[in-house]
Amino acid sequence: MTDVDWDAKTVIGKKSAVAKVTKKESDLNAARRTGSVVATDKKTASGGNKAHQGTDHQRIAKLDRDNEVAPPTKVAPSVGRAIQDARLELKFSQKDVAQKINEKPSVLQDYESGKAIPNAQILGKLERVLGVKLRGSDIGKKMEAKKSST
Repeated sequence: MTDVDWDAKTVIGKKSAVAKVTKKESDLNAARRTGSVVATDKKTASGGNKAHQGTDHQRIAKLDRDNEVAPPTKVAPSVGRAIQDARLELKFSQKDVAQKINEKPSVLQDYESGKAIPNAQILGKLERVLGVKLRGSDIGKKMEAKKSST
């Protein structure tokens, strides 16, 4: 017990100073009177019209709009019309053709109305079933029957 240094001061139960944010001038003056360290920061964007924040924000918003991804292309109306004409010529209903290509009738309906996103596999199946070209430059043209080599 003789090694105890009685000159060292330890304060128990005293909280360390925590930074305080205030908006009142009276609190700021009280802190200055006590000798505390005082720092003041002015907000740069406080108040004012938030809708009008300068031209930089408008320019950035315009760039954001320009970089949007374009929606995927839809089936051309000529393809839909060619599908419908070939189907009616063969006297098939949409349901019949959909069964033959293993798709839902709603898929065929979307293709005929031009709302579908083109899928090469589905267009290939439709070409085989209907016997009409649906891809390339000569859309709606009858396809030649395959010649069997026996």
